[in-house]
Amino acid sequence: MSKAIQAIRGMNDLLPETLALWQRIEQTAEAVLSTYGYREIRFPIIEKTELYKRSIGEVTDIVEKEMYTFEDRNGDSLTLRPEGTAGCVRAGIENGLLHNQVQRLWYAGPMFRHERPQKGRYRQFHQIGVEAFGIGTPDIDAELIFLTARLWRLLNIHGLELQINSLGTPAARVHYRQVLVDYLRGHYETLDEDSRRRLETNPLRVLDSKNPAMQALIASAPNLHEHLDEESRRHFEQLCAYLQAANIPYRVNPRLVRGLDYYTRTVFEWVTTHLGAQGTVCAGGRYDGLVEQLGGQPTPAAGFALGLERLAELAALQQVAGADRSPQVYVAPLGGGQIAQRGLTLAEQLRDAGLRVELHCGGGSLKSQLKRADRSGARYALLLGEAELAAAQVSVKNLRVDEPQQQVGLAEVPALLRARLAGGAAQ
Repeated sequence: MSKAIQAIRGMNDLLPETLALWQRIEQTAEAVLSTYGYREIRFPIIEKTELYKRSIGEVTDIVEKEMYTFEDRNGDSLTLRPEGTAGCVRAGIENGLLHNQVQRLWYAGPMFRHERPQKGRYRQFHQIGVEAFGIGTPDIDAELIFLTARLWRLLNIHGLELQINSLGTPAARVHYRQVLVDYLRGHYETLDEDSRRRLETNPLRVLDSKNPAMQALIASAPNLHEHLDEESRRHFEQLCAYLQAANIPYRVNPRLVRGLDYYTRTVFEWVTTHLGAQGTVCAGGRYDGLVEQLGGQPTPAAGFALGLERLAELAALQQVAGADRSPQVYVAPLGGGQIAQRGLTLAEQLRDAGLRVELHCGGGSLKSQLKRADRSGARYALLLGEAELAAAQVSVKNLRVDEPQQQVGLAEVPALLRARLAGGAAQ
């Protein structure tokens, strides 16, 4: 026997038991997004490599080290999407959605980065992304945060801390960048190898280092807020005022810089201490220059992405219930021929009535069928044998409460079960 093929390292199967919780998160998120006026958009998982080099930045870790990039048969350089914002912007520009328009869009799906797999960080991971275009004022920044806070409440997830910062305009960052470089060069011997490399390419990312030996140096680094332009300062102060008015706790983290070059002004993260090193569950901010950078007209924009793997893991730790996709009714035909045929028809009638139904297929004894019915999670089993077929009836057995079976006419079964299932688990 040949050796079984296994999944690629860092790319995981999602089994039905796991997906029940994912579905609860996804459905809740979709409902929340619709209440805020966001519409779904879908775009390819493969884009031209140039898109990510121009948007994320050629000297970022993502572009330099982590992207899945390859040449197709035409010699074009293509990349599996490492994040969603760039593709969403490309789609918006190409399809005329952004110029002189306000658009609220969301998307969901897999992203790909060739990282060292560890808990909470995988090579294929899944995100829900939310983007708002055409609004340059801090009220949309606040609304995005309100939206995420509402999602946590509806999912009953706690223990997430909101951290916010402002990166200012690109011009303000150029000035701060030089101040920071001068400071870091004065402590060059203290820098680790990764920070020395970033010093020449993307020095703000040094502030995001997780190396414990670097934390004292980072804590003493010049504060970006002291170098903000006046307009960015007012923008940030107004955002803070909105959060305070809505009673949303937050912490200003002046070292929060994010790993993508396109961010301007507001950046934020929802973080937790319950997931180990990979504690960022949701992150985003403002990227006012990206649309123009990718060939569109100047368009203010802001958004965020939440990681489904991390959010699902946090929800599981806090015992959040998954979506209930178990059948409500298990139809057990106790024979072949006309009995099996009537079982198929009955199952379809129950589904027409809006019930979730699993039909036993493949035959088997009453005992074996009842075992499967119990394992399915259904509340009721419908037993259909020769006597029931002759009387145009079915035996209704409650699998969750010890009570006598009931003989019910086939025509009355859909209404009876709908009423019982609507009445609660005790019936």
